[in-house]
Amino acid sequence: MLSTRTYGKDKYYIPGGKRELGETDVQALCREINEELSINLTNDTLQLVGVFQAQAHGHPEGTMVQMTCYMAEYTGEISAASEIEEITWLNYGDKDKISEVDKLIFDFLKEKDLLS
Repeated sequence: MLSTRTYGKDKYYIPGGKRELGETDVQALCREINEELSINLTNDTLQLVGVFQAQAHGHPEGTMVQMTCYMAEYTGEISAASEIEEITWLNYGDKDKISEVDKLIFDFLKEKDLLS
């Protein structure tokens, strides 16, 4: 799973971000991926993986984060941009390095044989 670590953070996160006013989930995802990784998602390959919710890392107890996850093909060469300090590929054995919501996603993908 491609994961990123932002400057000053101790956990890796699946790339993405928040919607801006008037954006759809897909528009926000495409914009954020381009801003963070310098690549473009191929819109007609986007597939919804699921919606996941968990405690937000680094926030007060009870602060929840909800992620709507997609998978897609892309064009371009992956490189860190914007606030991204590091990009890495993680597998299921790296769950101790990721946020709580990403752990749910890793579990789901492992169950579906989409993550080793």
